[in-house]
Amino acid sequence: MQIVYSTANELINQIKSEWPTINLDEELILFGACTHDIGKSEVKEELYEKGKKHELKGKFILENLGFTKEESRFALTHGNWQDDSLTIEDLLVCLSDKIWKGKRIERLEEKVGKAISDNLNIDYWEIYLKLDNILVNFSDKADNLILWQNE
Repeated sequence: MQIVYSTANELINQIKSEWPTINLDEELILFGACTHDIGKSEVKEELYEKGKKHELKGKFILENLGFTKEESRFALTHGNWQDDSLTIEDLLVCLSDKIWKGKRIERLEEKVGKAISDNLNIDYWEIYLKLDNILVNFSDKADNLILWQNE
């Protein structure tokens, strides 16, 4: 979770540097990045195997600890980037969870680009080209992060 949090923080900083007037709930994004996999504390097999059981479990854990539905949703939404109802904050948590390991998902990146474009009322292609440059930099660091995590 530390890597996803760090990635989200750096991603926010780079997006804000490129588009200073963007409207993001940074604290909510960082909370989501920090807690998105909390369900794996109880669904331990998903620490090493693919699965989605930890998502719903994580949402319940956070809500039972007193966090709001708005805060708890990231445990559920971080693996469901295809959902068209996700906010820019949800999408940035999803992206952070993928890009730190160098995983480029074109459709997810397009959704993030569209969300930024809609947020700023700027042409999508102008956004996408700059966003792609930002994400290339993350991908270039992925091997080192994966090695660091596996130590």
